[in-house]
Amino acid sequence: MSDFRIQEGALVGVIGAGVMGAGIAQVAAQAGHPVLLLDVREGAAAAAITQTAKGLDGLVAKGRMEAAERDAVMARIQPAAATAELAGAALVIEVIIEKLEPKQALLRELDALLAPGAVIASNTSSISITALANGLTNPQRLVGMHFFNPVPLMKLVEVVSGAETDAGIAEAIFDLSRRWGKTPVHAKSTPGFIVNRIARPYYAETLALLLEQAGTPAQLDRCLRGAGFRMGPCELMDLIGHDTNFLVTQSVFEANFGDQRYQPSLVQRALVDGGRLGRKVGKGFYVGTPSAADPVVAPNGDAPQGLVLCGRGGLVDSLGRWLEHKGLAFARGEAADWCGLQLGDLQLHLSSGVTAAQMAKERAHPMLAVIDWPVAPDRCDALAIAFAPRVDEGHRELARQLLLHLGWQPQVLRDVPGLAVARTVAMLVNEGSDAVWQGVCDEAAADTAMKLGVNYPAGPFDWLALLGAERVCATLDGLFEAYRGERYRISPLLREQRFKA
Repeated sequence: MSDFRIQEGALVGVIGAGVMGAGIAQVAAQAGHPVLLLDVREGAAAAAITQTAKGLDGLVAKGRMEAAERDAVMARIQPAAATAELAGAALVIEVIIEKLEPKQALLRELDALLAPGAVIASNTSSISITALANGLTNPQRLVGMHFFNPVPLMKLVEVVSGAETDAGIAEAIFDLSRRWGKTPVHAKSTPGFIVNRIARPYYAETLALLLEQAGTPAQLDRCLRGAGFRMGPCELMDLIGHDTNFLVTQSVFEANFGDQRYQPSLVQRALVDGGRLGRKVGKGFYVGTPSAADPVVAPNGDAPQGLVLCGRGGLVDSLGRWLEHKGLAFARGEAADWCGLQLGDLQLHLSSGVTAAQMAKERAHPMLAVIDWPVAPDRCDALAIAFAPRVDEGHRELARQLLLHLGWQPQVLRDVPGLAVARTVAMLVNEGSDAVWQGVCDEAAADTAMKLGVNYPAGPFDWLALLGAERVCATLDGLFEAYRGERYRISPLLREQRFKA
């Protein structure tokens, strides 16, 4: 079916009138399709259509949509009372409860009802398309069409192919998504697809740090926002809902047969058990919404003299450009066997997945600290730092003032391997690499999906280009040695790139 195409203005059915279903119906109608919206709850479809109209009224009031366009869009969306009314649809998208059995039952009903040339799509975020197709007479026409909330605003659509999905059907949905104003990416049906799989470390590493009492939720959130993320992981989990986030993690963990990389957290389980589900109940990691972070304080005194930028690599070069931007004079120490900043006898090492204590001992240099990766220095207002045990107060203050001169509020964490940003970004790169290695998607799709689906400041391969495979692998090796667990095993794709370097 390589030349198959869903025609302009073809009838689209949407089953499930919740927030996602209503959003999909709106997008399809705005693209010129007549839409039938169906929900088993009496009056739910009509109520969703009324709510959509209110949303479009708001756009008209703000001058972002013409009244005539609003009227045309709303005229295309009609409620349906029964599945049989969708018999003439060219495409039906199911957006019902995220459970295998109800979805399978509905899809089998649609398979028997729809014309042979019609396409059936599932908006599932985590259930296998291959499993959903089991029992269908025409499994080749089932495809994943995973939108992101809020559907009218979020650009990404994961087009997910199961084992039976016809390649022409997947291409037709890819093409249709573009015509609907979306940015589609192809994905193979594996647990979590692209976004929900690659994103797991963003939550998991912070939850692991909280379990180790490495820092507070506010500190860790600020560190990750300093890396360019719009929200820190704790505030994001509060927004998503800990019950929802925990269930997704548990689902991916079980679907991967207990792989430690996806292991749920005792910290989050305690929040769920205690009813601290996040913003929807008024308390999670935070009570209410997090307060604004304290502004970066001004440094005391003049800019440091005798500063040396040590080592080589993309991250070191980026740090050098930031030093120049901030007007700090420095010398280059490219021959050094470590990367970071030196001021007198104080060494600030860019994290390599090893604690400051271990590094100070191995290098016989007690005045040593480890600093996090400044992967987005222009967006950064805070940077994690951990000190070796023998660093005195004078050298701690020297390090603090240096970071303040760089515009970064120091966040002193417990001396744990990988601090906050380094271990999180390294694991995101690793997870993206594994997804590509296993054929879930290609590198470009991984980057696009993470930037558009969850608003990451960069994709895993964007970060890899900045950091280099050697730095990422060395950090993962350090974490593996520290924790002795398969969680930090290196993707074969990263190992391959490391040896090519």
